[in-house]
Amino acid sequence: MKACLTLLRPKHAVKNLLIWLPLIFSGRLFQRASLLSAALGFVAFCCAASAVYVINDMWDAPSDRRHTTKRLRPIACGAVSLRAAAYLATLALSLACGILAAAGFPWAAWATLGLYLLLNAGYSVLGWKRVPLLDVAILAAGFVLRVLFGAVITGIQISNWLYLTVFALSFYMGLGKRRGEALRETTAARPVLTRYTRAFLEQNMHMCLTLAVVFYALWCVDPATVARHANAGAVWTVPLVLLLTMRYSMVAEGDSDGDPVEVILRDKPLLILGALYAACMLVIVYGLPGA
Repeated sequence: MKACLTLLRPKHAVKNLLIWLPLIFSGRLFQRASLLSAALGFVAFCCAASAVYVINDMWDAPSDRRHTTKRLRPIACGAVSLRAAAYLATLALSLACGILAAAGFPWAAWATLGLYLLLNAGYSVLGWKRVPLLDVAILAAGFVLRVLFGAVITGIQISNWLYLTVFALSFYMGLGKRRGEALRETTAARPVLTRYTRAFLEQNMHMCLTLAVVFYALWCVDPATVARHANAGAVWTVPLVLLLTMRYSMVAEGDSDGDPVEVILRDKPLLILGALYAACMLVIVYGLPGA
């Protein structure tokens, strides 16, 4: 049971918190219908993402067995059989589809989730992860599709500046993941690494991080953002976002493999800064309790 749970990678559900972004920034977080839609969508996407992780590990099991750390993954080490893994992936995907159907989500939600599954199938099964830049673009698209999914299931129109912020930040994280792998893995384990140089990865990481902060600042001062929140307070979170991104960069480019989940969950200062940012945004969007 523990091996099956590990195979589903529950800690990676932190990525799916992006689904809540449109609802939180819209000011509708405490509306019952919207809250329920976001909660159901979150669970559905978690199930679909877990199915993707299982399929990826099934496909990569032969190469994982030759890897120094990945050989300990449940399928690679033999703790979970391929048949059991296939049942688990089917169950997770069926649950995702069942929740979407029961919730009555629009076709756009199905299309968004379908695109996520298609891109990941191409990444794992069709070998797109061996194509330079396409591999990073798919990693980045996964984050953006989560935000888009959150917008369509709640019927919220999200700012283009916010989409661009997520896109740029996602590319930064994807390039950072490749940088960490290039420092720790052999090219035999991930052939695409032969096509990237450290200088290329670092230059483009910094470019994307700069763009992310600029796009976020533009979202904060956008008249539509100011009007929606009935105040111009969002601009005061820009220094906090700068601290957040600098701390993330310090950790990701230090003694880390660059995996976004590992970087975020293992760094206490980053978690504290993230909680502080969330608290500030809740006050800006929803006001002080009792006010």
